[in-house]
Amino acid sequence: MSRKHPIISITGSSGAGTTSVKRTFEQIFRREKVAAAYIEGDAFHRYNRAEMRQKMVEEAERGNKHFSHFSPETNLFEELETTFRDYSANGTGRTRFYIHDEAEAELHGSPPGTFSEWESLPANSDLLFYEGLHGAVVTDKVNVAQHADLKIGVVPVINLEWIQKLHRDRSDRGYSTEAVTDTILRRIPDYINYICRQFAETDINFQRVPTVDTSNPFIARWIPTPDESMVVIRFKNPRGIDFPYLLSMLHNSFMSRANSIVIHGSKLDLAMQLILTPLIIRLIEHKKGAK
Repeated sequence: MSRKHPIISITGSSGAGTTSVKRTFEQIFRREKVAAAYIEGDAFHRYNRAEMRQKMVEEAERGNKHFSHFSPETNLFEELETTFRDYSANGTGRTRFYIHDEAEAELHGSPPGTFSEWESLPANSDLLFYEGLHGAVVTDKVNVAQHADLKIGVVPVINLEWIQKLHRDRSDRGYSTEAVTDTILRRIPDYINYICRQFAETDINFQRVPTVDTSNPFIARWIPTPDESMVVIRFKNPRGIDFPYLLSMLHNSFMSRANSIVIHGSKLDLAMQLILTPLIIRLIEHKKGAK
């Protein structure tokens, strides 16, 4: 953690909705004139798309049916922690881009499924912003979480997370339901060991809970809408959070525990704006005071 070079980390599983939360942060950054340096979790995968497919085949032949993108074996956790540590200390570091599709291929000059070259983070940024799978990961070898000043978990209930992943991978990536289901099953052990455990490290968790039947996510025809959801917002340390103000601004919200507020799903963006804006401003004020 660093007053002079703060880091914000958004972490969540594949299909959890971290990209939507990132857009809210981008709005706040523009409004508050915060110059953020960005890194994406996919940039720290160990293998490109073709290599990963080959490794999965090899591991399956060895009897390993749970080789996944969530594990230390398939990610550069040490390099990610180095980037966090370097930025926290000096405002420097390096990253790259994972090329998901043709549009990104044209932008970065590399084929889909590959990585761009490593490059330095932009100079003179106000903070570092991470969005991806492992922004608060802790193992016996690395502790990424300790370097982030504000850690946000995006955690839909598991059936909703699977529905969102199924719809995204089928519509955006052309995968079959069977292929996505196989991916979900293969990832379960690593999900438990390297994704779930992060949410004990995060400062704030946003958990969307549908109010419609999602008991069989593999046959769901639609993703539950915000109007069909509630969101549980849990604060690891509620000290300094103005709950009466939040309750007055977020109509029909209520406190479920001393550190948790429950809101209507349609109020999520407003809630994030109300909660996160003062936290970001505080980080920037501390940064200026540390010069």
